[in-house]
Amino acid sequence: MKFLFSLFLLLITTVACQGQKLKLVLHLTKGNTYNMITTTTSAIKQTINGQVNNIDVTISGTTSFKVLNADDSLYYMEVTYKGLTMKMQLPNGPVSFDSQKKDPADIMSSILGGLIDKPFTATFTKSGKIHSVENVESMISSVLDGFPQLQGAQKDQLKAKFIQSFGGGAIKGSIEMSTAVFPEIAVAKNDKWTIHTRLQSTMKANVTTVYQLTDVTPSSYVIHGEGAIITIVDPVEGMPMKYDMKGTMVSDVKADKVTGWITESKIKQSISGTVSIKDNPDTPGGITFPMSMIGETVITDK
Repeated sequence: MKFLFSLFLLLITTVACQGQKLKLVLHLTKGNTYNMITTTTSAIKQTINGQVNNIDVTISGTTSFKVLNADDSLYYMEVTYKGLTMKMQLPNGPVSFDSQKKDPADIMSSILGGLIDKPFTATFTKSGKIHSVENVESMISSVLDGFPQLQGAQKDQLKAKFIQSFGGGAIKGSIEMSTAVFPEIAVAKNDKWTIHTRLQSTMKANVTTVYQLTDVTPSSYVIHGEGAIITIVDPVEGMPMKYDMKGTMVSDVKADKVTGWITESKIKQSISGTVSIKDNPDTPGGITFPMSMIGETVITDK
């Protein structure tokens, strides 16, 4: 009888734990620094005038976030890049750039190196969304000003490309893919919730993801997400390229139970559709062609 009573208490405790509501939020400490080590691989396939072009891209980087201050709703961060590399396998051969490379003749690597340890600021909500990113565009402009060999249209084009890849909008979208996974309300194991995010880089897209708290371990919250991606066009900006694409995203995330910081994240994306380039001197009459992309992003904190 004593054994049966103990077993009954154990079952009751197990059911209670499974139904316990948890508030998933960031609990960061002022003065501490939290890292995000990211590697993104993309396989891009384009068919232009019957010619198939395959492009493989790998972008890796380490970003640190130091908590300068905090209030009831926001964390105020100093953000710095600690390392950046880019490798591309193009139809005409490989190309690579590395912020650690010390070669004045390699302008792109030198510019990446110029971005290292140049601080800018960001504010995070307790649920992992980025409230704002400031000073990053001026930081990029300052780095490019350090290369007097870049002038006129070449400098303007390069600045636009770097802002697309490393500017405030791009940073907000790429980081939120991993950090903005917490619900606004308390949830129990196996509960689901929906998060809306927006990618803002060369290709802009709305992402709607249904997340689920699949497990709670002694050290981590384990979250699985399945999302839909649909590209958008901002007519105000009048971009020369228009992306009409859609696809899917699958995420598996581990967040530290004490801090809420993402310790592991794996995001897989698959997207396809068409790309249209407006009439311009380089492409008279414009062109529309099919494109697909399969990508994976892996993030760790150490």
